Amino acid sequence: MIVEQGILNVVPGREDEFEAAMQEASAIIASMPGFQRLQVSRGIENPATYLLLVEWDTLEHHTEGFRGSAPYQQWRQLLHHFYDPFPVIEHFSPVVSVVPSD
Repeated sequence: MIVEQGILNVVPGREDEFEAAMQEASAIIASMPGFQRLQVSRGIENPATYLLLVEWDTLEHHTEGFRGSAPYQQWRQLLHHFYDPFPVIEHFSPVVSVVPSD
């Protein structure tokens, strides 16, 4: 598994529009092969900043499968006009994971 991470700086005042578009776009990414999980969190100190975390089976599922697909064009059309500046997306391999014990 890999984790895709991005800090999404949304144009101030467009947060509600962005969240609605992200909700719509979530169905697109969820349908992609290799997709495991999506989480988008809104900043507390800066409400126009969002943290994007996506879990994929492999790096290639994101970089080649999703980004090379027709559905990605729909994703771009729904979301990319909200960003200023455009986000840098990075990928990570988990090394430590903790879950609460019962």
